[in-house]
Amino acid sequence: MITDIEDYFANGCGRCARFGTPECSTKQWAEGLSDLRRICLNSGLVETVKWGHPCYMHAGRNIVIIGALRGDFRLSFFNAALMKDLNGLLEKQGPNTRHADMIRFTDNSKVAEMKPVILSYLKEAIGYADAGIKAPKETGEIELPVELLEALDCDPELAEAFHSLTPGRQRSYVINLMLIKSSQARLRRLGKLRVKIIAGKGANER
Repeated sequence: MITDIEDYFANGCGRCARFGTPECSTKQWAEGLSDLRRICLNSGLVETVKWGHPCYMHAGRNIVIIGALRGDFRLSFFNAALMKDLNGLLEKQGPNTRHADMIRFTDNSKVAEMKPVILSYLKEAIGYADAGIKAPKETGEIELPVELLEALDCDPELAEAFHSLTPGRQRSYVINLMLIKSSQARLRRLGKLRVKIIAGKGANER
């Protein structure tokens, strides 16, 4: 995965064989992705790279992350349970995703057209970060390590697979990761565990 933000907009995320080729999804959606980037930066968000994607932060908290697929590109919100979604724009990443968290685009020109409402959503999310407000825990919800939460927010395939797991299998990954104290080491472990999650297996299953 890339670690330099400019690499994403020039060549892609580095997570598949299409990296740096004309077939990379970032090429197809280059105009829209550039517009999203500009809007996020104009909102005063700090640009970083997480999981090979442009992630935008405020007050030490992840606010949104940008992603591109073959059929669409998207702006996904962290702490989506807090968002009021007054314009009804947010969609779920998949049928088993708990909260609608993304604005999905299938037309490069739509980002510029929707700039005012995108800015209003970003302003709302920034306000929660400034106030230190977090979504309340839901009954029976498993508390996930922050590294796993970030991975699920920026990786639709991983999120769909993880939320499809039984509660017991989900807990197996939480326990596995929580045994590791270093955040960087957790990220490395999670990268290795991704294949198992996609396969629908628990952390300790072969």
